Amino acid sequence: MISYEDMIALLESKDAKVFQCLKLEIFIPKSHFSRLQEVLQRVDAGHIGNYDSCLSFSEVMSTWRPLEGTDPYIGSVGELSLEPEFKVEVTIRAENLEKTLSAIREVHPYEEPVINVLPLLSTGIMNQV
Repeated sequence: MISYEDMIALLESKDAKVFQCLKLEIFIPKSHFSRLQEVLQRVDAGHIGNYDSCLSFSEVMSTWRPLEGTDPYIGSVGELSLEPEFKVEVTIRAENLEKTLSAIREVHPYEEPVINVLPLLSTGIMNQV
């Protein structure tokens, strides 16, 4: 498993031009979606050509069980939760990863937000790099 620091170093490497763009998958309660859209726009996530604020979202059902020592936003310690969430997908430039993750964490209510970072081999943004 690659560490966060190693991933940043790889993305910043001059040899990693193929990974100039990333896709983020963000799982968030529906109640926080509009605020997430605002911060993503602020950091220019989803900027493709002459369009900005480009993202996709879909409703998903998620499960989790908070363990001892947690303070869950939704659910109770020791009990399995099943809740609707939004899965938000947005494409960003790799050099904007840290500021984008920081902006997401500003508005995300979970102690442990699920934010998947996927390197992209190709995307429409690549034509503008």
